[in-house]
Amino acid sequence: MPYVVDFSEVSTVGLESSPVADALAGLRANEARYFKNKYDHVFTVESADDAKPTIDWVHQILEKERDIVISSRPLEATAFRVENIRMAYVFYESGLSINVMYTLDDGGKRAVGFKLSDGMEVPEELASRFKFAGRSRSWPERSAARTSPSRASTDLRIRPEGREAP
Repeated sequence: MPYVVDFSEVSTVGLESSPVADALAGLRANEARYFKNKYDHVFTVESADDAKPTIDWVHQILEKERDIVISSRPLEATAFRVENIRMAYVFYESGLSINVMYTLDDGGKRAVGFKLSDGMEVPEELASRFKFAGRSRSWPERSAARTSPSRASTDLRIRPEGREAP
């Protein structure tokens, strides 16, 4: 059953099994706020079972184009279009969030972003391939420095070729 993410009342609904559920819920709410404010889009997620085509598409991009296989269990996902941009998000039990964004215009580009929730370790499958900014501070220092849910994450974008839709 779809869940509309409320960014004013952050909830861990659907994310309860994550050891960093509160931080992951904040990250998800921050994405909902961004899309509501910028595009007037209501950010709605589905359970991993109901969003399998979206999850499979994101995993295919990672595995086929970057030889990355995410070991964490997906909890929720969403796919939608705003303006002429196709978006997909997958939220994982570990606290990881992956998004794929691509433009539908001829010659459009695609970007893949990774966000790590506060309190989670960098996943082994990503640690050797990417440097994540802001990971050198200790948990209390990061917590004290946090001013919004967006500070609770690290974003890294890779730009694979192609624009296949989920």
